Amino acid sequence: MELLKEFLDEKYYKYNTPEFIENDPISIPHQFTKREDIEISGFLSASIAWGKRSVIVRNAQKIIQNMGNSPYDFVCNASDEQIERFLNFKHRTFNGIDAVFFVKSLQYIYTQKGGLQTVFEEGMQLTGKIQHAIEYFRSVFLETSHLERSEKHISDVRKKSAAKRINMFLRWMVRNDKQGVDFGLWNIPTAQLMMPLDVHTGNCGRKLELLTRTQNDWLAVEELTKNLSLFDANDPVKYDFALFGLGIDENFCQE
Repeated sequence: MELLKEFLDEKYYKYNTPEFIENDPISIPHQFTKREDIEISGFLSASIAWGKRSVIVRNAQKIIQNMGNSPYDFVCNASDEQIERFLNFKHRTFNGIDAVFFVKSLQYIYTQKGGLQTVFEEGMQLTGKIQHAIEYFRSVFLETSHLERSEKHISDVRKKSAAKRINMFLRWMVRNDKQGVDFGLWNIPTAQLMMPLDVHTGNCGRKLELLTRTQNDWLAVEELTKNLSLFDANDPVKYDFALFGLGIDENFCQE
């Protein structure tokens, strides 16, 4: 166990560096300094974070450009006509209808609900568990009028979704280790964060015998996070860097 911790710590320090940002979706919110701009650009970038990373970054940049490179100002002040410019947006199965709904929902959250930080922190107050904060956030996000098709882009942890994109966004907003990657803006304990589980982190977790569950669902997220907390109980998701780097950069976890 100690050797595994040393191995993971080594990979964590290798990948949790400013160089990581360059080709990652987190590069989008790093363009901003205002908290609300970081939150909004981060949330939208994370929301389309599946597929090839270069395409994710390119399409996330298009979103920000459509907002006049001022996400918070746009979200708070854009007219319906201005928001509908997103009808031409597309990223894989996330289309213009979804994009318009996401922006309108963010407008509702920032003008009537106190913003993303307030919503997630209110959700945390329910039980102190990030799972219930995600559930609460989803319920608030879906209060804005939308088509049923758009709901698939907001993970439902009640249905055991791994919620990879939301967990990744929360890692960005909450962790603050002074390494210049994650932002550390929100008042949620890092110990409560859950691993952003995808095919790479899942396969690496299984190869390292940190994960036995074969499905990449919420139960797998809980198992992997629990085992990683044995190495750092206060910040288990820091090993997301290690597992993701091993999978993407080193092809360590190919089955």
